[in-house]
Amino acid sequence: MLSIQNTTMEPTIFAQLYEQYFKIAPEQITPLPQAGSDRKYYRLTGSGGSAIGTTNHDRKENETFIYLARHFRSKGVHVPEIYGVSEDGLLYLQEDLGHTALYDLVKGKPFTEEVEQLYRSSLHALLSLQIDGAKDFDFRHCYPVQRFDKTSMFWDLNSFKYYFARTARVLFHEQSLQRDFHNLTDWLLGEPNQYFMMRDCQSRNIMIRDGEPYFIDFQGGRQGAMQYDVASLLWQAGARIPMEKRASLLEYYISLVQERIPELDVGAFRERYYGFLLIRMLQVLSAYGFRGLFEGRSHFLESIPPALENVRWFMDHIQLPVQLPEIYKILEELCVHPLFKPKAWNGQDKPLTVYINSFSFKRGLPQDRSGNGGGFIFDCRGLHNPGRYAAYKQLTGKDTEVINFLKSDSRMDEFLESVFKVVDISVEDYLERNFESLQVNFGCTGGQHRSVYAAEAMKQHLENKYKVRVGIHHIEQELKGNFI
Repeated sequence: MLSIQNTTMEPTIFAQLYEQYFKIAPEQITPLPQAGSDRKYYRLTGSGGSAIGTTNHDRKENETFIYLARHFRSKGVHVPEIYGVSEDGLLYLQEDLGHTALYDLVKGKPFTEEVEQLYRSSLHALLSLQIDGAKDFDFRHCYPVQRFDKTSMFWDLNSFKYYFARTARVLFHEQSLQRDFHNLTDWLLGEPNQYFMMRDCQSRNIMIRDGEPYFIDFQGGRQGAMQYDVASLLWQAGARIPMEKRASLLEYYISLVQERIPELDVGAFRERYYGFLLIRMLQVLSAYGFRGLFEGRSHFLESIPPALENVRWFMDHIQLPVQLPEIYKILEELCVHPLFKPKAWNGQDKPLTVYINSFSFKRGLPQDRSGNGGGFIFDCRGLHNPGRYAAYKQLTGKDTEVINFLKSDSRMDEFLESVFKVVDISVEDYLERNFESLQVNFGCTGGQHRSVYAAEAMKQHLENKYKVRVGIHHIEQELKGNFI
């Protein structure tokens, strides 16, 4: 019997596409978490195999992705195979590349030799995407623009100006900034740009399967220079690749380019690499500004400080051969802006510990052992409960399947955004006043799925934003002998 955790018609259409390709019906269709786009994803599993269903109401973007995927596969580039497309072009079924992105192997973990080798393999695959993928390629299929030209660059630069610099209330001279934008783009356009530029080449968009990298989410690609994608990958703020590894990986990539293009001017290539790095960093800040400062999404707000760390290093170590005084002035102010400085506990004079609990309302409310009273109790029972479904009954809020369900098929992210804002007010006040204890509790029916996930998310949020001490207990699960 087919298990579908969704009430729309989309799973039914995906089931039909699956059966057309695998010649057998899927056994289960599970929604997957959304990323930064409006696309929705499902994983279809059964005896025929596993596949990913994608829903996107931008038909032209779908057409672009499908064309690109089929073209790249014909050139031997590692991208997912397209299994089928709905009649209206709004849904398509593609190869399942597994659960592991390169980002999962590097985020918050030591940069091991194994991880470094995966980055080398990814750079090798990227060069194939850029050069081989551009052969016999009709760039007119690219969407929304055909090439990374001056107009395209100015979209990114103006987004940085309006969504980040102006939102942060940094003062600048409009005409001087426009002059800098022209100086930067005119210089960058001197670089050969007949290659395929993935545009969002970062470790979240590189899946690792059987030790090999595969590219996803390349539908925004266009004709452009090579350096942009390399800068995007090596300087992804959340990955925090050590500086010396960024340098050695860049040299490795340049050596690969030299093998393919013997006449390469290495000095000019490396110099413009840092120019493309600058425009990429500005584009990233504009995206974080829109999602974080405008939409108030905490994940993007927390990404701003590490992105500005990259900017700080750039300002201290790189001198471009073009005059960009107004850009540099803005970046200097942003690097010291109080809005982006976390209120961190220093281990000495800030004694605050936040105690987080998940619990079951059936067993009653957690006790306050600090003697101070107060704190927070958040009721997660208004959220869609994965415990209703057999596939999740033996799992908890720490399991990937439950996490994916809560992120994609409930309003958990929206719920937590509000929770974070409320708790942050108390954390900041308690840090200022040197208070020692704050308790935050999350309850649900069984203390197994929703409350466990919310408590873990709260812990990660506080540790990322404030660096405070956090204690966490999953009361119901610990009584059952789990998580001990």
